Order: sequence, then structure tokens, then C-alpha cells
Amino acid sequence: MSTTRQRGDGSLRLRGRIWWVRYRYRGRLYEESSGSERRAEAVKLLRKRHAEMGSGRLIGPDAERTTFEDLAAGLESNYEVNERRSLGRARAALAHLRGVFGLARAVEITPDQLDRYVTTRTEAGASRATVRYELSTLRRAFRLAYRAGKVPNVPPFPTLRPSDPRQGFFEPDDLRAMLRHLPEPLRPVMEFAYLTGWRKQEILTLTWAQVDFGAGVVRLEPGTTKNRQGRTFPFRALPQLEALLKAQRERTAAVERAQQCIVPHVFHRNAKPIKSYDGAWRVARGKAGLPGHIVHDFRRSAARNLVRAGVPERVAMMLTGHLTRAVFDRYAIVSERDLAEGVAKLAALPTSWTERGQSAVSQG
Repeated sequence: MSTTRQRGDGSLRLRGRIWWVRYRYRGRLYEESSGSERRAEAVKLLRKRHAEMGSGRLIGPDAERTTFEDLAAGLESNYEVNERRSLGRARAALAHLRGVFGLARAVEITPDQLDRYVTTRTEAGASRATVRYELSTLRRAFRLAYRAGKVPNVPPFPTLRPSDPRQGFFEPDDLRAMLRHLPEPLRPVMEFAYLTGWRKQEILTLTWAQVDFGAGVVRLEPGTTKNRQGRTFPFRALPQLEALLKAQRERTAAVERAQQCIVPHVFHRNAKPIKSYDGAWRVARGKAGLPGHIVHDFRRSAARNLVRAGVPERVAMMLTGHLTRAVFDRYAIVSERDLAEGVAKLAALPTSWTERGQSAVSQG
């Protein structure tokens, strides 16, 4: 073994035929193989480490060995510790990312590789919003790893323009058409969604313990919603919703008497919780002539209906559970009918400028 000194901290050592480097950083001695028989490669590696130390952040060989799986594990651990409700969605995103980067080291995930990922996923039929979420998941994994000193940097990520917001709405006639073709247990679910704008899982998991007929309110407890905030909807002030809940309570009581059981969920199929209704929904919307409509359109419709009714937007957001104004604004999009009604109001003004103009012409 031979040793040569370099200027400043650090030295080179020849072990067998491979050159190694030694350096100190904050009182700790590091030894690292250059992986090469060429002394020039060892000098290059030592200078690289000196540059890192000069910037106050030594990356070192461990960080350069960090893999995609290390990134994924760090992200999942962070989500679990912080009890993030989006863990399931993040895992689904990681599964797609793993198909491309699963065997890669973090330092091998470059901007070019990320651009190719976008192309591959979109050509496979993934929506721009889906790919955008997958990239944001990977970016967060990189940032967590960088904060822990496990990667040398966070690569630049491609910027995907957000998808245009959907503009699907349910008018009253659309709702009636859907209800005619849905199985009976699903009809009150859809009516409740149309009236409240609540999310699918918030409705399907709703229990009678959350419905207070005495106070005339239905409640979601803090921590049970997507944004983890509680919510109250005073159904007594909305006769249609009060009638719906009372009718559902009567149907549930009949099932409980017939089966000699307690049914905790407000909406159920013959006492059993409703887990999914995708198939029934597809059949019903086809028969109703509404092939492009999705269940989430009820949420948009409720937000718009509240605004139409003159409810202050801050109050409307509290009722539907929108945490940010930006998202609510996307849902409160006007439809062609709204635009036509607006123009009709303009036409109904007592005296328009055209009338005044015609009067002036006739007098002249």
C-alpha cells in the first residue's frame, strides 16, 4: 500500500490496484474507493469531496448509493408518521414510478429520464393530472431524502400544465333521469350528494350517530374528512334533505325489524354497507343519456347551486368542505345555462341603450 499526500486535507492510497481517497470532515475520517486503477480518477474524486465540504454539505458515497426504493421507503414512512390520508394514493403513484425507476439509483434519475417518464405514461393513456401527481410524489420523496442527507440534490422536474377543470353539472332533469335508472338503495345516496356536495366516502361511511334529528344537523367529526376538518350541515333548513333523511331512517328501521339487527350506516344495501357502485352508475348514466357524467359532478353542482342561491362563498365552502378558495372556484364554474340566464337578465332591463338610441334617431 502506498500513500501520497494532496494539497490541503486528504490523501490518496493505492490498495492493490485500486486508488482510495482519505479525508476528514468535522472531525470524522472518511475512506472511499475511487473504483479505478487510475490515480487521476482518485484525484478527481477527492477534489469533488473538497468542493462539497467547501459548500458546507458533504454528500459522500452513501448518498450516491441511495436507490429509488430508498426514496419510496422514506416517503411512505413520512406519510405513516404524519398519518397522511393520501398514503394509499401515494403508494399507487409509486407503483407506476417503480415500473420505470425501480432498479435505478437516485442520482440516475435525471431530467431527461423524467421527461421520458412523462412521455411513456401519457402514451400509455394516463391523464396529465395523474402524471403530474406521480411526479409531485417523486419530488417530495427526493426532498425528504435531501433533507436527510441521503441524496446530493433534487433534480429539476418537468412542469406539466394542470388539466383543464371538468365542467360537468347535474341539472334537476339530469338528476331525475339518473334516479329512474339507479337501483333503489343508491337513489338516496345520489340525492344526498346533489344536495350537500359531500364526497363519496364521506357519504358512504356516514352513520346514524352523526345524524341529529333533534338539532336538525348532520355532522362529520374532525379527522374523518379529506382535509381533516369537521363539518356540520343543518338539514332542517333544507326541506328536501330533511325529507330524504327521514325516509331513509324509516327504510332502515324496517330493515332492522325484518332482520333483527342494528344498521349503523345511513346508506346501505339491505343492512350491508355500500362499498362500490361503479357498475350500476355506468349502466344508469348510459340509459339516462348522460355518458360523460361522473359522481363527482354532484359536488360541482352543489357548489354552483349554493352560489346561485346567493349563499356567501365562505359559508358555501364550509357546507361542502372546500378548504381552499382556488378549488372552490374551479367547482363553481358557470354553465351555458348560467350564461344565458345572465344575458336574459340584461335583456330584461327596463330601458336599454338600444331603445334610447332608437328614440334619439326617431326624434332626429
